[in-house]
Amino acid sequence: MTLPEAFTTETQDALPLHVTTRGGFNDWLQAQPATVQAWVGAQGFDGSAGSALVLPDAEGAMAGAVIGVEDPLDPCAYGHAPFALPARSWSLATEPDASASDDSAPGDSTPGDSTPGDSTPGNSRRAALELGWGLGSYRFTRYKAPLRAPAQLVVETADGESFDVLAACTRVRDLVNTPTEDMGPDQLETVVRGIGKEHGAEVEAVTGDELLKQNFPAIHAVGRASHRAPRLIALHWGDEGQPHLCLVGKGVCFDSGGLDIKPADGMRNMKKDMGGAAHAIALAELVMARKLPVRLTLLVPAVENSIGPNAFRPGEVIATRKGISVEIDNTDAEGRLVLCDALAHAGELSPDLIVDFATLTGAARIALGPDLPALFANDDILANAWLNAGEATRDPVWRMPLWRPYLRYLTSNIADMANSGSKMAGAVTAALYLERFVPGDKPWAHLDVYAWSDNARPGRPAGGEALGLRSAFAMLKARYRA
Repeated sequence: MTLPEAFTTETQDALPLHVTTRGGFNDWLQAQPATVQAWVGAQGFDGSAGSALVLPDAEGAMAGAVIGVEDPLDPCAYGHAPFALPARSWSLATEPDASASDDSAPGDSTPGDSTPGDSTPGNSRRAALELGWGLGSYRFTRYKAPLRAPAQLVVETADGESFDVLAACTRVRDLVNTPTEDMGPDQLETVVRGIGKEHGAEVEAVTGDELLKQNFPAIHAVGRASHRAPRLIALHWGDEGQPHLCLVGKGVCFDSGGLDIKPADGMRNMKKDMGGAAHAIALAELVMARKLPVRLTLLVPAVENSIGPNAFRPGEVIATRKGISVEIDNTDAEGRLVLCDALAHAGELSPDLIVDFATLTGAARIALGPDLPALFANDDILANAWLNAGEATRDPVWRMPLWRPYLRYLTSNIADMANSGSKMAGAVTAALYLERFVPGDKPWAHLDVYAWSDNARPGRPAGGEALGLRSAFAMLKARYRA
């Protein structure tokens, strides 16, 4: 693997980098020379989270630096460093786990830590540092050159799990940040085919009117008004004898709202409505890169919800792959329509586990805000495993209820169900809609994810963002390598 720009294996010109917490600051300071102690005191540096300070030598030249973090196991705790420090190479003064004086947060190990080659309790902080450094150095450069290069962290190798996870997070950000003109259904298919070729997977796509012939009518209905053909992209990888994992991602490459058109401010960032597909694609790539012992199927219904002479209308009744008729209450509730055909197909494959990702509802964001994806699951063991993985990886999700009495909000007088209805419990009713298309005897989890960061923060630049991806992989690793 080629090292990202923010990393190097060259140590010759690197300066020492110290990492401390507020709680461990005094111990760190007492171990420094008197000149450093005087300089730190004069600058008022105290190891606070998100702080950084360059340290001078006796002649006033740059001799090193120190950064302050809060939770040493949270990758985003290190996200400020690449641009807070001068753009040169830095080598850790001591391994982050070597100091017993800092504040350790609970859950130091992650699921599956005992697997050789993966993050282990002994280097989990090093992995967090590497991942956080990479996340903090990210800039989307396709259309605009960055103002400066990030500082470089000296590492021994690029083959560790943290770099594969970083690549997956970067994949999500790049896909979501790319405007729809350059990331429509056809380009999304090209991305999946490229990933499949790299990892020896088979990729196929059902496109345009072929969707009707092969019984994917809901995907076709949503995407038929666009000048770019709707499609179902499928990737298959792994050995037949392994447990079958099926990942599904909502690939609405742009959502105008359809004939129930969105207002301008609601449409502005709808290039990100394929954020669910971005997560599923990146997770599939990570599963293959780390060679999890699974048989993998990735399904991405990719469409553009456009306005045109043949756009689907409010009040229509459309067919679905599972044979459930659906009355269209709102054409802006299109994500669940493309997902329902994909989920029905996933169920036909009789997998061990179905996981879907979708930028599905604004209601989830109102309930939980932008940083907490809403998790729905029909299996308590699966849900708890993901919640625990979220705590361990500092990539949290929050479980929401599949409160089935709320199915009454999806009642239709002329079809088996409606695709939308009351404004009550919007995230719950969307998940309940999806559940109708999943086999009841198969573990299934649905993540309603924002896939976006509105404001730049350390480790999380404004724009596309991977949320729940790292914890999903940790959950899968624990499940299939136990």
